[in-house]
Amino acid sequence: MKKNILIMGAAGRDFHNFNVVFRNNEDYNVVAFTATQIPNIDGRSYPAELAGKLYPSGIKIYEEKELVRLIKELNVHEVVFSYSDVNFNYIMTKASIVNAAGASFKLLGADETMVKSTKPLIAVVAVRTGCGKSQTSRKVVNILREAGKRVVAIRHPMPYGNLAEQKVQRFGSIGDLKKHHCTIEEIEEYEPHIANGGVIYAGVDYEAILREAEKEADVIIWDGGNNDTSFYKADVTFTVVDPHRPGHEMYYYPGNTCLRLADAVVINKIDSAEPKNVKTVRENIRSVNPGALIIDGASPIFVDNPEIIRGKRVLVVEDGPTLTHGEMTYGAGTVAAWNFGAAELIDPRPYTVNSITATFKKYPKIGTLLPAMGYGDEQMNDLETTINNTDCDSVIIGTPIDLGRILKINKPHTRVRYELQELGANTVEKVLREKGII
Repeated sequence: MKKNILIMGAAGRDFHNFNVVFRNNEDYNVVAFTATQIPNIDGRSYPAELAGKLYPSGIKIYEEKELVRLIKELNVHEVVFSYSDVNFNYIMTKASIVNAAGASFKLLGADETMVKSTKPLIAVVAVRTGCGKSQTSRKVVNILREAGKRVVAIRHPMPYGNLAEQKVQRFGSIGDLKKHHCTIEEIEEYEPHIANGGVIYAGVDYEAILREAEKEADVIIWDGGNNDTSFYKADVTFTVVDPHRPGHEMYYYPGNTCLRLADAVVINKIDSAEPKNVKTVRENIRSVNPGALIIDGASPIFVDNPEIIRGKRVLVVEDGPTLTHGEMTYGAGTVAAWNFGAAELIDPRPYTVNSITATFKKYPKIGTLLPAMGYGDEQMNDLETTINNTDCDSVIIGTPIDLGRILKINKPHTRVRYELQELGANTVEKVLREKGII
């Protein structure tokens, strides 16, 4: 008898797990997806064009709050948990809910969900969202290019639009961002690669994406999202950890898995972290992965126009996921405000509207920062309105993109940039040379 499967997800890992494990497997019948973290994803379907011959009507996507009802009404035998950046207590609570409803709870292993590339592949992952994967990926890309390699990056999925149309997406210019109707979260991840002269792929079907990327690459970079494991079998895995959140590397899923899979671990943000926290993280790395090379790293801050900060009452806009489910209470924009002498950080909460107000209600620990939420045009408009409503002198943009290009901001604003700076003899280049990539 076929097992009825329900996949719990957030529009990314869930679709990939379906594609590589369940899509053409006649031993299983995937009866539903549930969705969380991402607004407006429920009520849709995983389309028949992507679901394959076993699912001619596609597969419906429901809100996760309907999980227990779905298990009972759809006679679900197994629930497959397929999203990332959650603590161990969270995931075992979900397991308990599933078990009490009568189904088994399953986590798929790394190997069975990893696709093999025909080209050398480097994975950049992390133990939490907001650790500094993006600047680590850029460092890897730059080193490979200097060695004469053609490099293509593949980004963790963020398919919030028409899933069939987003099967394989290639971004080689700023115009491609508009062409594919990208959200702010997507632009934050794609634009830095494009601005650096590179090409980045994303979408829904990650084996099809890989095969296209291989056509124009000597080396593939997996630029991971949140703290998810790589979708591809890596020749080298860099895992980034954050000493501003010491201990999180030991009890977040699947970040702890990423730590154990690492060939090299980058301890980022050492320049702004407490020494005792760096020590804690270093000891935790050694306890679970003593063979990994440890790279000490800093994330120095660069500001386009410091005069917009100095002595001003500033609104700080930070990367959205880092502040929400990433649970950080500050980011690069806040560090810039401290370093460049802002007079005051203005609380945006009295000025929020609609979906931005709802974000603060859902994540009350954000505090006096504004997350750059932009899942679709409506939320982008809400973000723009909130920024323009806020009674401040100027705006610090701590996201990785030119937010002023996307939104019409009615007050002076400046961008904050940050890059990985290695400290000491252990470097990214050393790892790549020892592994024979360059």
